[in-house]
Amino acid sequence: MQQVWKNTLYLYVDQHNRQEVDDRHHAIKAPITDMDYNLRMSERSARLKDWYKQRGAMPAKSQTKAKLVRTYEGDGEVLVDMEFHIQRTMDQQGFLMLEERIEKERITLSKEGDSWVVARVEHKEPERAVRRDIKEEEQALIKSRSKPYLNPSLLGSARTARRVNYRRDKAVEYAEQWWNEPNPRFEIFELDCTNYVSQCLFAGGAPMDYTGRRESGWWYRGKVNGKESWSYSWSVANSLEHFLLSSKAGLRAELVDHPNELKLGDVIQYDWDGDGNYQHSTIVTAFDLYGMPLVNAHTTNSRHRYWDYQDSYAWNEATNYRFFHIADIF
Repeated sequence: MQQVWKNTLYLYVDQHNRQEVDDRHHAIKAPITDMDYNLRMSERSARLKDWYKQRGAMPAKSQTKAKLVRTYEGDGEVLVDMEFHIQRTMDQQGFLMLEERIEKERITLSKEGDSWVVARVEHKEPERAVRRDIKEEEQALIKSRSKPYLNPSLLGSARTARRVNYRRDKAVEYAEQWWNEPNPRFEIFELDCTNYVSQCLFAGGAPMDYTGRRESGWWYRGKVNGKESWSYSWSVANSLEHFLLSSKAGLRAELVDHPNELKLGDVIQYDWDGDGNYQHSTIVTAFDLYGMPLVNAHTTNSRHRYWDYQDSYAWNEATNYRFFHIADIF
């Protein structure tokens, strides 16, 4: 019986891959009875067609590697947690770009007569963090313990008279190396986007502003005497946004108006609801043919993703952005 529901799941995975490049679905379709899902995907397909035109790009090829994470089998129903590694090749006037992202879904399969259907599809939106008191949010971020990485400069003063160049190449190199896995030398977070961006900035030479107070500065010390020791700005998107807007020394940034003003190693932040609460952070790691940024991110692990995130399930018409150009010299 298991093989029967797995056959339906295989059809869904194949359809999932084809939707990335072609919504005409010439192959056999998966039996999906989730009408909300079908409506969402129809609207998304139409929106992405316009999005591709605006970008002057078209998806040329897509490869989706599906990983079955866990299953919950009941009487006539199976819940499946899936992880999709999507590799999409975009074509801009013959200029090919590979975009990658990891998405997670929960799929409910139900038995109808002798057949199985996809009864429900739930898209995970981990970039859309629930608003909490900042201390509660910080506690919710922590996933597990790891070996803390201590910045050697913290043995003395984090502030130094020596001027330091921001090595954008090193920031991007780090972002590329760790885009799809956590660096075990740092604490591992469930909501990891800002922790990852902070690590990239640090790898590029951005000096920590160690205050010893979690609500100020920009710093990381890992676990100290069994207690968390890093600033909110290191790991919480909204706190990093506040820090970059106000910092006058050490890590500094200029707020610019347009994404085409950014350089490699710069930062983009996302307010999905347009309410002034920034929930997601990314770092610029490449550019398309027209000079528009492509970004890397964690939480929904992404590599060379188009900057505006309109292919994200978290995106909507209310989404606002912050474009931060990181200082060249600290």
